[in-house]
Amino acid sequence: MTGALRQPGGILLVSCYELGHQPLGVAWPRAFLERAGYAPETLDLAVEPFDADKARRARIVAISVPMHTALRLGVRAAERVRCVNATCRIVFYGLYALLNAEYLRAHGADAVLGGELEQELVALVRHWDAGGEPAIEPRPALERLPFPPPSRVGLPALTRYASLARGRDLVPAGYVEASRGCLHTCLHCPVPAVYGGRFFIVPRDVVLTDIRGLVAAGAGHITFGDPDFLNGPGHAVKLVRALHDEFPHVSYDFTAKIEHVLEQQRLFPEFGATGCAFVVSAVESLSDTVLTHLDKGHTKADVIVALAILRAAGIPLRPSFVPFTPWSTLDDYLELLSFVAAEGLIDHVDPVQYTIRLLIPPGSLLLSRPAIRPFLGAVDPAAFTYRWTHPDPRMDELQREASALVERAARASDDAWTTFYRLRALAEERAALPPTAGGVAPPPERPIPARLTEPWFC
Repeated sequence: MTGALRQPGGILLVSCYELGHQPLGVAWPRAFLERAGYAPETLDLAVEPFDADKARRARIVAISVPMHTALRLGVRAAERVRCVNATCRIVFYGLYALLNAEYLRAHGADAVLGGELEQELVALVRHWDAGGEPAIEPRPALERLPFPPPSRVGLPALTRYASLARGRDLVPAGYVEASRGCLHTCLHCPVPAVYGGRFFIVPRDVVLTDIRGLVAAGAGHITFGDPDFLNGPGHAVKLVRALHDEFPHVSYDFTAKIEHVLEQQRLFPEFGATGCAFVVSAVESLSDTVLTHLDKGHTKADVIVALAILRAAGIPLRPSFVPFTPWSTLDDYLELLSFVAAEGLIDHVDPVQYTIRLLIPPGSLLLSRPAIRPFLGAVDPAAFTYRWTHPDPRMDELQREASALVERAARASDDAWTTFYRLRALAEERAALPPTAGGVAPPPERPIPARLTEPWFC
């Protein structure tokens, strides 16, 4: 701390969407700014209405855009800010800010930050306070930071966010990060486009301090939101041991690559014993052709092995998919659905995962690969993505119809089992195949595995 906190009202940190979690994307910048002597306000538009009074009294509005959905909402939020406060500075920060820096700068952003950005944000605020003009060009900040614990003061209660659904119970869930960035360079992922294969450990005492605050606020479950929790396996194990020792009733989940499940399989019995409720993994596809084009680092055979490792440890796998890519076929889609049914994974996959279409934002590493060029159209800057067309028109049609089906099912709160079999029937119809024996049967009575109530994983 460099002195007494200044009066609030000068800086407004805005979150638009963070996967249904209490937004770490404003809690960490707030902590850095508070340590520098500022008293920022926060606004989470995912659960709070737009606050025109906060926007009017801000001289700097910094909008967190860690993902595509957040960016689309963030641009609209910036427009609303400008309507009530034409003179404030607007900063966009996060993964998708850097990928779309050219558009954002051309449409009114005074600065764009990404990577390990918090100290650059503090420096920018000081620079403007001293009367300087914007001097920071959009580039990844990749210096190791002296992390304070995130500051969650003033954020909405955990009960406003995603919970762990365990049977009939809803358990408030906290969200932390034990590392940032990623060692890997999967071509469709925004993280390597910014971090270039680097990752940064958050000190264990900082993470544990954050967890203690979340548990005191009512969290009975913790999501480790690292892009890959097992980039630093020793760090991960020490954290979950400490978590379990201090809070044995608190469960947790994390995300890990399939290849890390195989490489670190010796660790999973301990994860199972210390309260791991499930592991999320970006399986993406069961087509080795697609996996090669995405440079995922695993094969279909690896997915089968990883599933066995997790089952032996008593830990469910919750896979995420990108079933619609230029290289995916209708047979691939049907094979994916057959695999999910045969492996008993229907209740482990949120139906939206069967509708995901490959996103190619400006700056994507995929753009450097010749394999994408035959399918690639022009960039749609306002949608923050390149357009692409599948060589089989049935796949584009199926993606649109599957998305509409899942949206209707979500509005009606349909059982995942029913939605799955409707999707399967739709895919079989598009492939001109006879319906699978049994058709869309009523969902059976069965135990539902633990899951977060927010269905988006990435």
